[in-house]
Amino acid sequence: MAETILLAAAALIFLGVALGVLRLVLGPTAVDRVAAIDMLTITSISLIALYALVADRFIYLDVALVYGVLSFLAVLAVARYLERGP
Repeated sequence: MAETILLAAAALIFLGVALGVLRLVLGPTAVDRVAAIDMLTITSISLIALYALVADRFIYLDVALVYGVLSFLAVLAVARYLERGP
């Protein structure tokens, strides 16, 4: 039962990755592309958390947490840049 739930979670995560890449490629504006990159970082954080659960190595959750903070700061920096204009 637990394996089925983990496989379903992995399938949904990879569906999110596919949709994020699609938005990244098709996004007509820079804001769409930044949102797609942010979505890809969130899905990769969830993939890291899922791997930590499967591998029973919860130190990877610290990696996911740091990656989330860095992603948040990067999105803030890009948003400030886009707000000012090129």
